[in-house]
Order: sequence, then structure tokens, then C-alpha cells
Amino acid sequence: MTKRELYIEKIKSFIDKDIIKVLTGIRRSGKSVMLKLIMEELKQNGIDEKQFININFENLINRELTTADKLDKYILKRASEIKNKCYIFLDEIQEVKDWEKCINSLRVNEEYNFDIYITGSNAKLLSGELSTYLAGRYVEFVIYPFSFKEFLDTLKSIQQSISIREAFQKYIKFGGMPFLYNLAFEEEPSLQYLKDIYSSIILKDITQRNKIRDTDLLERVINYLIMNVGNNFSATSISKFFKSENRKVSVETILNYIKAAEEAFLIYKVSRDDLIGKKILNVNEKYYIADHGIRESILESNQRDINQIFENIIYLELLRKGYNIKVGKVDNLEVDFVCTKGNEKLYIQVAYLLASHETVEREFSSLEKINDNYPKYVISMDEFDMSRNGIRHINIIDFLMKPSSFLLTFLLI
Repeated sequence: MTKRELYIEKIKSFIDKDIIKVLTGIRRSGKSVMLKLIMEELKQNGIDEKQFININFENLINRELTTADKLDKYILKRASEIKNKCYIFLDEIQEVKDWEKCINSLRVNEEYNFDIYITGSNAKLLSGELSTYLAGRYVEFVIYPFSFKEFLDTLKSIQQSISIREAFQKYIKFGGMPFLYNLAFEEEPSLQYLKDIYSSIILKDITQRNKIRDTDLLERVINYLIMNVGNNFSATSISKFFKSENRKVSVETILNYIKAAEEAFLIYKVSRDDLIGKKILNVNEKYYIADHGIRESILESNQRDINQIFENIIYLELLRKGYNIKVGKVDNLEVDFVCTKGNEKLYIQVAYLLASHETVEREFSSLEKINDNYPKYVISMDEFDMSRNGIRHINIIDFLMKPSSFLLTFLLI
């Protein structure tokens, strides 16, 4: 079991604190494993596992606990038997009707001492009534699929002699869903598993949760987004595309489908930022998929669309490192990622290979137009260092293996 120290270190600061720990993320990204890792951390700190109340709501054995009242009564009964501080772990809490009422009731309970951890696969978890009941009383941790570093560590546990480049090629194809370790990263079962995850997300996390009737149209819209990761387009342009295919669909319907896919953590939308005019542009956003392995299982085109996949990989890595990300615009040129975190800021361009003079100029010139002293990077598969004019060029594998602190230590004279 990969320890996922990036997340554990963040969560450790909140253990035994009077705040609800909420773990969110795409289905099968490793949230359940994270709960087990937290339990292991607690046991190492001397906590008796008899103090744990652990419930997975996707397990049919717990189907009687899927209302707030029944869950509340069950936990209070268990707490009375434990007679000590209770650590509550509730996996896929969105399956419980009015769950936020139960969690709030447990939080304010004065008879027992609770430390609460919950997971969910839908962003609605943290909206609506939850924000009313638990405002200021929860902290969210988004659990992403494996980073390349995590993928490499896991792969090396079963293929010790594999080179880092061979591992990266596998990562390009399979992405980072943790369960692939159990399939030994074999191609056919791995891609089938990823395809099944996609179908489950479409059915359970999007169609059923949002009561969508036209599943075929929904899949067509989402497949269009997935096919065009990293490209600029709008809901209007998607509507026009379907019209050209003799399928009429309104812009409002497309926007609703995109929102549903975002709420299921399948798709991430990135808005555009005019770096000179200092304003957010409301047209032609970019979209990225939570796991590019799912894209391969559907389209079988990751290698062919390698520029898009590189962008997707870097985007998710920047999210893991805690950055807020926008697409930048400088005059008529684009900056792939403008990344901010507190007072930190950096700019990133991504390309597969800087194989021609035109490509080099395109990737560097937009960064050279930005008149500030924040770090600027061009990331590609090239090994030869092409850094120039204060802009650092770095190999993508090197970038993915570096800690986030590395990004701010660079100063090129």
C-alpha cells in the first residue's frame, strides 16, 4: 500500500482537532485507502483500533444506515460501548440521505468526543446545506490519482528493473489510478478496469445523481471534452459541432452536463486570464481530465495526442502541489499555465518536443513578453537544456520528480 505521504502530511496537522476532515476526488482515486492510512497513523500514535468506527456506504451490509437518523443512532450506540474518544471514518458519505445533519449533530454532541473523517465522490458534498451546517468547521483534501512519482514507486515494487523512461511510457498510457497495481499494470485488464470506472462515473456520479435522461448525449458531450483536453473551446462551439453532426443540443444543456462532470471530479475547467489587462476572460476555457488513463481506455489515442497528454499531466501535478491555475493570454499569445499559491506565482509552457525553431519560438516568446520576475518554465521531453533569457527549460520527467519547493528556488542569471 503506497503511503501517499503528500496527503498524510497535510492531514496529520488536523488529527484530533475539532474540525471535520473531508476527502474528495474522482471515484477510485484512493480515498478509501487514505482512510486506512490515517488509521495506521493513529495506531502508530498509540490509538487503539477499538476506538475506530469505520463505515463504507457502498457496502450493502451498511444499507440500513443510509439515513441521517439511523446513522446517528448507530454511531452513538457504538460510542457508548467504546467509552473513549471515537474516530469516525465514513466512506462515500453522499450515499446517506441528509448526511450533513448527522455529521453536524455528532460534531456538537457534548456527551462523546468524536474525531470525524468523511469521503465523497461529488463536489456537491461541500455545497448547499453542508456549507450552512458546517461553515468553518471542515477542511477539504482533494485526493488525486497517483502522481508519476507515486506511480513509479508502485510500479518498481513489482518491476524492480524497469527504467524511469519505460515507467513514464506506461504512465502516459495507464495514468495513475491506484488499483492498477493489483492488476500488475497489465494492458488489457488495466484498460478494461479504467473503462469500467468511466462507465460507473457516468452512471452513478453523473446520470443518476443529476437525473439525466439522455445518457447518450451526455456521453457524447463528455467524450468531446475528453478528446479535446488542453484545447480552447466553449459550450457554444460544442453546440455548433453537434449541429454539424445533425444533433441539436442547447448551450444550456451542454453547460449543465459540463457542470455535472466537474462535480464528479471527472473534468476540470480552467479559465483564461488576460495577463496585461488583468481580467478573467469568459470565453474559450480549457478542460482537463482527472486521469489521462481513462482517456486512453476510451479513445486509445494518448500517444497520438501526446502534446495534450503532457499538458494534462502537468496540470494535475500542479493541482497536487496546491496551485490555483489559469490559462494566460499575452497579446495574441497564450501561456499554458499561470500558477498562484499565496504570494507565489509561476508561469509554465508545455510541449512534447522542441523539435523546430518555430516550436522553440512559440513556447518561449509568450513567456518573454511577461514583464515580471516570477519563475518561468518551458517543460518538454527534450533532455538538452534550451533555457534562455531567464526562462528555464526542464525535462518533464525531471519536473515530475522534483518537490514543489524546487519551482521557487530557480534563479537563472
